[in-house]
Amino acid sequence: MKKSLAAVVSALLVTVLAACGGGEDAGGKTLRVGTLSDSKPNAYQENGVFTGFDNELLKAIAAHQNLKLEFVSTEFSALLGQVATGKFDIGSSGISQTDERRKTVDFSAPYNYQSLGIETREGVAITDENSLAGKRIGVVQGTVSDSWLTANAPTAQAVKFPQDAAALAALKSGAIDGAIFDQATAEDYAAKNPDAKLKVVKAITTTIPHGFAVKKGNTELAGKINAGLKAVIADGTWERVHQRFEPNAPVPAEFKAGQK
Repeated sequence: MKKSLAAVVSALLVTVLAACGGGEDAGGKTLRVGTLSDSKPNAYQENGVFTGFDNELLKAIAAHQNLKLEFVSTEFSALLGQVATGKFDIGSSGISQTDERRKTVDFSAPYNYQSLGIETREGVAITDENSLAGKRIGVVQGTVSDSWLTANAPTAQAVKFPQDAAALAALKSGAIDGAIFDQATAEDYAAKNPDAKLKVVKAITTTIPHGFAVKKGNTELAGKINAGLKAVIADGTWERVHQRFEPNAPVPAEFKAGQK
């Protein structure tokens, strides 16, 4: 009886694991994607579903390459380390490819470029980077916004947060004078919070590319992502996803339909 019970329990565990989508199955490994839950329009959760430009683009890439994805929320400051250690197979959250980050992870080919927005409230004397001196400015720790503030407004008082939601709450409450977000994110916050009287006072366009992060040396996965990316650019999917989430942002020539 004991042996039979053990066999039954073992069979049940196998069934449960298969139902949860963990490990290997007939369709291959399910890839764990580390992403954010609150960073519109790039990566966020809505009605229990992870979406946003980066995540929907990755879903389209995965469909072309027959890859299975499981999205998991994390904080940006921890994401690259979690990809490096294998907790996540892919990092997806508007990650700018900087030399410092390339020491930790490898990246896919570029799929967009970094743009930043300086955001404040009406009545606060902030107009551009030159007016940030002495002001309390919120940034998400470890982001390009963080490094940009240090490099371009070293006399500002940097207030570092673990994720966008905390920085936005501080900006709305008056705990900080301004914040640096991704440009499209900053514009979305201004539009969605009219009572807070937020405004984007300056947009800063960079040439820093975004990429999906993978563990260093995982050339097979990077190659599949890159192949899928070429396909979704060529067939116009990239532009359709971009129009859905960032309709006011220009489309770089290399991402227009038909490019290979």
